[in-house]
Amino acid sequence: MKKIIISMGVLSTLFFGNFYNIAHASSYGINKNGSNEVNVYSARKGYLLKPLIEAFKNDTGIKVNIISGKSKALQKRIEQEGVNTRADVLLTVDAGNLYKAKKMNLLQPIDSDKLKILIPPHLKDIDNQWFGLSIRSRVIMYNPKKVNESELSTYEDLANSKWKGRICIRSSNNIYNQSLLASLISHLGEKEAKVWAKKIVNNFSKKPKGNDRTQMTSVVLGECDITLVNTYYLGKWITSKKESERKYAKQISVFFPNQSNRGAHINISGAGVTKYSKNKNNAIRFIEYLADEKAQELYAHANHEYPIRNTVSVSDVVQSWGYPFKQDALSLNELGKNNIKAVKIFDEVNWQ
Repeated sequence: MKKIIISMGVLSTLFFGNFYNIAHASSYGINKNGSNEVNVYSARKGYLLKPLIEAFKNDTGIKVNIISGKSKALQKRIEQEGVNTRADVLLTVDAGNLYKAKKMNLLQPIDSDKLKILIPPHLKDIDNQWFGLSIRSRVIMYNPKKVNESELSTYEDLANSKWKGRICIRSSNNIYNQSLLASLISHLGEKEAKVWAKKIVNNFSKKPKGNDRTQMTSVVLGECDITLVNTYYLGKWITSKKESERKYAKQISVFFPNQSNRGAHINISGAGVTKYSKNKNNAIRFIEYLADEKAQELYAHANHEYPIRNTVSVSDVVQSWGYPFKQDALSLNELGKNNIKAVKIFDEVNWQ
């Protein structure tokens, strides 16, 4: 019987070649030999990046090639490709994912005077390996027919028994919830954070299922009274082409917790230059461009997220929620550091 030996390189080609097609990379095409380009592996939706890419190319003459995919898949791809990777920039969501990419040794430190000025210290890696480029806040959204705004105050208060059977929220394997709990571990300590998580589970109206929009829909339909979601999802409803989503948007309200003390929890989308980037200078220029005024305003208006500086204008939708609001100034490095602890707590309290 003949032995069949398949090298890891071939396996990688088979698997990731298929992923390349799924990720719609052919929309832009990777040019391995071009020098006036930058190759971006992106977990962000292509339609959100398109206006930024076009503006960057028009202003700099540098072509941007995009491969899109899920954060974990892109990290795995860069790891498998190693020194032969085509990626110059990893663009993804959540500080937890960026922290993981750094721990996997996928990124390199960048010395950029511009990024030092443009990006606040708490929104970037302590070793300058990743940088926050937009802010999202995970806030309370509630049914105004069921909840009076005066009843709301802090994340901690959601553990109160008055909310028993009234909270719906997505599962614990969601990185957004992991990062929220990671922030509470930093603020309250691991013991108190676990108590909080257990009491939240006791207040569930139903088992966690679905994404943020699913939770918002449950609030509107009366399946629960409150939830925790990222603000931009409501922005998408408000500006949706679907009449049903615009209708739902009018039946849910936003509340920013902890405004009397530390401020509302925030997270980021962000980017880093890959360890084996072949176009390092262009990669740095691309990240600098995304952090600068023009791109910040373009993205804030397109996706209803918050810019990394409150000197940049936001969309009318975002302004209607109250802007600027008090943001938690916790270093986002803490979200990555505490991720394992957060996942462990979720398991221990049976937050499915």
